[in-house]
Formats: sequence, C-alpha cells, structure tokens
Amino acid sequence: MRGKLIVFEGVEGCGKTTQLKRSQQWFIDSGWQSVLQAKGYVSQLVTTREPGGTEVGVKVRQLLLEQSTTEAIQSRAELLLYAADRAQHVDGYLIPQLHQGAMILCDRYTDSTIAYQGYGRGIDLSLIAQLNDIATGGLASDLTLWLDLDAEIGLARTRQRGTLDRIEQADVSFHHRVQQGFTALAQRYPQRITRIDAALPEAEVAAQIQTVLDQKFAEWYGVERMKDKG
Repeated sequence: MRGKLIVFEGVEGCGKTTQLKRSQQWFIDSGWQSVLQAKGYVSQLVTTREPGGTEVGVKVRQLLLEQSTTEAIQSRAELLLYAADRAQHVDGYLIPQLHQGAMILCDRYTDSTIAYQGYGRGIDLSLIAQLNDIATGGLASDLTLWLDLDAEIGLARTRQRGTLDRIEQADVSFHHRVQQGFTALAQRYPQRITRIDAALPEAEVAAQIQTVLDQKFAEWYGVERMKDKG
C-alpha cells in the first residue's frame, strides 16, 4: 500500500496552514476517512510541515526563521539548510508514512524552495532542482494545492498576526518574485499543481479545496463519498 502526499503551497499569509487544518477536519466530517479506511485505501491521515516536520527539522526551522543571531544567513547556506531539513523529513517521516498507506497533508515542500530560493533569492534553478532531487530521492507530491494570493495582501495579513519571522521580514520585491515563482511552477506542472483563489473569504477557499479533493479521491480510488455527510 502506498499513501498520498498532498501539499499546500503559497506566499506568506495565503492561508495555507489554516486551510490544511480545515481540510484535515473536513476529511473526517465529510465521511471520506471512514470510506477510504473501510476499503483499505488509506491507513490514517497525518499532517506535517517543512521546515520542521521532524525533531531535527524543528532545530533547522529555528535557524531558518528565528532572528536569533546577528549573523545573516547567506542565500546558499539557507538553501542547503532547507535541503537538509527535507532530506531528514523524506527519509525519516514521509516515506515511512506513505509505505504504511497514510494520506499526508504537508505545509510546504519542494515548490517553496524553487519559489523562495530560486525566484526570490536568485539561485540557479538547475542547482535547486539537483538539490531537491537529492533531498527527496525523487518523491514528488501527488497533488499540490497552490493558494494564489497577491504578495502584498499576504504580507498585510502576516503583519496583523504580530511578530514577523526572518522570511516575512524580507522586502516586498522579494515576495513578488516568490509569487512569480509559484505562478511559473503552476504553469509548468498543471498535472500536479492546482490553483486555488486564496483572495476569497476563508470558507469559500475551503470549498474550492474540498471540490478538488472530492475529484482527486474519486479519481485515485474509484469511489465517491456520501454527499449528505458534509
């Protein structure tokens, strides 16, 4: 049995973490969990994130996002730290869970590295592709939900939350380049990446995601949920 890897991506403040949690609850409330588990298609539903999806990754996340040192993290060092976190995450968590048949909801994955370190920082995209391949061993998402939102709107949302992390504090031009990166990725990989309009109210964004997941589950497993369950 092999599980499924579903990734939530987007610029800062796009709502991906909120929507991941909503999708987790919807999977239970909608009846999908009971249907897919009863048929033996899915062993369990789990959530994780990058960076920070493992014990080692939590420490890497602190280095990458917290302003805990006066020494600036250089762009290539930043890239390698993300790659190290991913390698640990893939081998230590994602692959074992997938082998057990888990459905995984993951907050960020390889597309973030391309968008942030490639388009945002200007690091060579072919180098990033090589590092991603090394870190993942070729493991790609089964579905990536790209929550598309204007970078400035997203940054305004993050400011409302309070303290900004190291990445959120980057200048707005950086975040516009990241947004361009996600747009380019969605155009290049339409079979894997599905655009979600994240400018809509939270409930409407969730409804878009649920429609996509309904379609994907029917496609993957050849079954449909009971529509009156949620």
